[in-house]
Amino acid sequence: MCLPAAAQELNCNITVNSDQVGQTNQQIFRTLERSLNDFVNRNKWTNRVYRENERVNARMFITIEEYESNRFRANLQVQSSRPVFNTSYESPVFNYKDNAFNFEYIEFQPLVYNPTVFDSNLVGVIAYYVYIILGMDADTFSLEGGTEHYQKAQQIVTQAQGSSFSGWSQTATDNRTRFQLVDHLLSNTFREYRIAMYNYHRKGLDIMGDNNSAGKQVIAGTMRLFEALISRRPNAMLIQTFFDAKSEEIQNLFSDGPKVDVVQLKETLNRVAPFYSSTWNEINY
Repeated sequence: MCLPAAAQELNCNITVNSDQVGQTNQQIFRTLERSLNDFVNRNKWTNRVYRENERVNARMFITIEEYESNRFRANLQVQSSRPVFNTSYESPVFNYKDNAFNFEYIEFQPLVYNPTVFDSNLVGVIAYYVYIILGMDADTFSLEGGTEHYQKAQQIVTQAQGSSFSGWSQTATDNRTRFQLVDHLLSNTFREYRIAMYNYHRKGLDIMGDNNSAGKQVIAGTMRLFEALISRRPNAMLIQTFFDAKSEEIQNLFSDGPKVDVVQLKETLNRVAPFYSSTWNEINY
């Protein structure tokens, strides 16, 4: 069970937006927002001791779409970032929208995560994304460093299978369920994604402060990892997940500073992530 501790892992800002429901009394939404911020930021989620400057920066945006009798239908946008070595820059790591976030909540009810029991979809979904965020962050600092966190997220998925709440199933019309996200992260079939996360951040961005050109070369080479992945799984959700977080950053990186072969880079990017072709076309250095 997660208990409050001085050394938390996350610096996460959670916002609850209730504009769509037209509710006159906003108190329950404000209470929910405060409770979720305390739940995520004051609990200790791992056995590791984090220093203040090591806390993972993240944001969650919960948009309430319907509310009636303590039942909520919502969507959840999750974002996280990590600092780049020897700079003041924060690089986006995860940017993901979950459209199947339904839950029950009574104002002032305690939010407690018990890793052995699934008794609240609100707690389960938020805890799941806490571990995904921690796993993604760890993957950017050491090769496949996030495995332990992903396994905890997968445990939540397994426990949630017996619930009636959406978003946990193995199949979905848009192929973007919580089951699939963590299953793919832990699967060797999609290992290039995790290698790319490490190479891009640790071998690429983190050396750019000392050698901008070499860092860019590593990042450009990292894009070619996705070619092997698309040859096996051309519509892999992790490719979309990567570029949802990174497309704007990649465009900015290669439109400034020391020149690299952007012609080859743009060809690769258009092959592996054609859904961002308009962004790649803006790489103009």
